[in-house]
Amino acid sequence: MSDRLRAIFCDHLSLIRGKYLPASKIGDNDTRFCRSTFGVHFDRDLLPSPGSMMMEGLPDMELRWDAANIRDSWHKGTKIVLGDLYDQEGEPLAVCPRAALKRAVAAWEAKGLTPKIGIELEAFAFQHGEDGTLIPYDAPGAVVYGTGPTTDPRGFNDAIWERATELGFSIDMMTAEYDAPQFEYTLTFDDALKAVDDIILFRLLAREVALEHGIVLSFLPKPIEDAGGSGMHINFSFVDKNGNNALTKDGKSGPGHMSELARGCVAGLVQHHRGLAALVAPTALSYKRLQPASLSGYWRNWGGDHRNVTTRVSGEGGVKARLEHRMADASANPYIAVAAVLQAALLGVETKYPLIAPETGDGFEQTDANEGVAADLAGAIADLAADSALGDAVGRTLVDNQLFMREAEVEKTAEMDEISLRNFYIPFL
Repeated sequence: MSDRLRAIFCDHLSLIRGKYLPASKIGDNDTRFCRSTFGVHFDRDLLPSPGSMMMEGLPDMELRWDAANIRDSWHKGTKIVLGDLYDQEGEPLAVCPRAALKRAVAAWEAKGLTPKIGIELEAFAFQHGEDGTLIPYDAPGAVVYGTGPTTDPRGFNDAIWERATELGFSIDMMTAEYDAPQFEYTLTFDDALKAVDDIILFRLLAREVALEHGIVLSFLPKPIEDAGGSGMHINFSFVDKNGNNALTKDGKSGPGHMSELARGCVAGLVQHHRGLAALVAPTALSYKRLQPASLSGYWRNWGGDHRNVTTRVSGEGGVKARLEHRMADASANPYIAVAAVLQAALLGVETKYPLIAPETGDGFEQTDANEGVAADLAGAIADLAADSALGDAVGRTLVDNQLFMREAEVEKTAEMDEISLRNFYIPFL
């Protein structure tokens, strides 16, 4: 097969949409899609959501890309590229998630700081049973931090590793997670836009390579009722104009060595804790994962090297100093989730919110925090709607689109049991 181009974007539901274009068009830098894709729900209902223009004739939007970003893909004869979406007037599309991240990065760069991002993805593996239904992957020796054939008998993670490294992805770590058959994938820190582009492409690669081995890799937050949840932890730091990590004031680690910048970021994340939830944990299943004593980012708190807080100040100092926000899961669009975290942190710096004391409880039996996220998606939607400062910072039309589509999701999933909920999402996530 001669080379073709797979031109893609990540939509409001965190689904990858795109087209295959012939080799003759690889030199081009744009193609068109129906703008009302941003009104399509998981069950393919087309809804009149803000920004989708469903009731205004379903016009085009344009996907544009930089030729320098075209890269080899994991499919023979196919190149792949992520792009930005524009409206008919040539302006960035208001509901484009990648544009929201670019705005967040630009806001930080205006302060002389470059955001660096590292994302940890967790996922459960499924295989088809004899009756054709999806069942958990048979990994008889899987344990937390497990490696080797008993953790992954079919070797699909080895194939993901090999294919990803061949294509230039910088893998930081892969391992088995706490609940078998659950796995974690982490790429190395990078500039925010590149890091999120890479995690979106890696997530797509991982799912498609796993499928070649008969594995359905699900990034849902809670696909197995009696197992733990899967998160998408967002680690971030900032480099100043001199190339120094701006989060630490003396090169050391922990809450006692945070710069004013770090303290402001944490204060912003704490202040906008409830408003963030619907953007970084946007599905009904997200609230099966977000529970007390679950290491999931439920509580409105922060701390040092403590996995039962929502915002964790890394135990590593110097160039590795970072903050880790633990609420998100990969049912969220990574561009939106990272943009929301960066904007909440920026609001903390600019508004100078007071910073509450760090968590001293164990997070299992005792906690200082007295407030968590909403009990369900409906409550999280209400919290986001009430947080106008965060919504305006992330992008009013994009957030209104999210609110509309997630309200529809609440209605669609209201009567579903655990199995039905999982089946509603798992073909996509």
